[in-house]
Amino acid sequence: MATVTLNNICKSYDGIPISKNIDLEIQQGEFVVFVGPSGCGKSTLLRMIAGLEEITSGDLHIGGKRVNDVPPAERSVGMVFQSYALYPHLSVAENMGFGLKLAKTDKGEIDKRIGEAARTLQLSQLLDRKPKDLSGGQRQRVAIGRTMVREPQVLLFDEPLSNLDAGLRVQMRIEIAKLHQRLKSTMIYVTHDQVEAMTLADKIVVLDHGRVSQVGAPLELYHYPANRFVAGFIGSPGMNFIPAQVISANCDSARVSLPNGEQIELPVNGDGLSAGDNATLGIRPEHCVPAEQADASLVGDVNVVERLGDQTLLYMTIAGIDNAIVRLHGDRPIHANQSLAMGLDAKRCHLFRADGSACQRLYKEAGFDS
Repeated sequence: MATVTLNNICKSYDGIPISKNIDLEIQQGEFVVFVGPSGCGKSTLLRMIAGLEEITSGDLHIGGKRVNDVPPAERSVGMVFQSYALYPHLSVAENMGFGLKLAKTDKGEIDKRIGEAARTLQLSQLLDRKPKDLSGGQRQRVAIGRTMVREPQVLLFDEPLSNLDAGLRVQMRIEIAKLHQRLKSTMIYVTHDQVEAMTLADKIVVLDHGRVSQVGAPLELYHYPANRFVAGFIGSPGMNFIPAQVISANCDSARVSLPNGEQIELPVNGDGLSAGDNATLGIRPEHCVPAEQADASLVGDVNVVERLGDQTLLYMTIAGIDNAIVRLHGDRPIHANQSLAMGLDAKRCHLFRADGSACQRLYKEAGFDS
């Protein structure tokens, strides 16, 4: 295990910046997930840590040692790629031990490491099989095992589940989480899937256009996003955004007017807001409440109803916003073309300034002391 420290890391291609002034501290044994949309620079950042991309400027330390100019093989990192890249003519055991064999590791040591990794990954009964005889999830475990046997201090994962179907992705998420609990290794994982990020990470790093938008625990980002981008990216389905105008604001609250003229006072730090400012109110689909329990409400038309069993998702047109989403209990008898009120619970609402930055929520969610 090792710490990974990035100090003002930048990466440019032909003068075009890709990663911009990245500062991160990844603790020993931490499971950190880089998440963001395609093109945000998360895989580039991972490849710089692995040594597969040259760092344009800044300093990278692994285990306290500056490694900017250290070759990948000497960084004590192991990388699991999106593609399994297994040799089809070799058995599972031969695939897992191939790198050690090239490094002229003693055969007894190779067999020992393969055996340990196979037990951890539940591959002991499959060591004699060829890749063609394995399922997608088993092949991915072999690829992980091939990296594990090198005993790196840091394990890197570059979208390892994107080639699997939905059912296998869920299964492998569980397997990777169990693996981290057993190994206690420092792991850095790249994905564009925020569900993977929320379920796997000790700490999430949200990237946007090459910059770190926010770093924090999954529920911290869910309940207290730093800006509108993070609020919209974290959470499934995504947050609803409603245009609002500031009526009054101070350090304890902000009162805003909604598109239908209703007003609602939100428990947020309204410093920096002035009467007449444009703002955006955010509410998650799961935090909408019945109109009779609401501090304010917006009436809209139901366009599409998705019944998922335990829950029902309503896609609505509200205040000129298409595809606003309300999540209800699965037993609610709602149908398309029906009018319905989206009820707003003030303490569960978010407020964003015109520049996209969030006004700090003052309501303390369960489990948060500060």
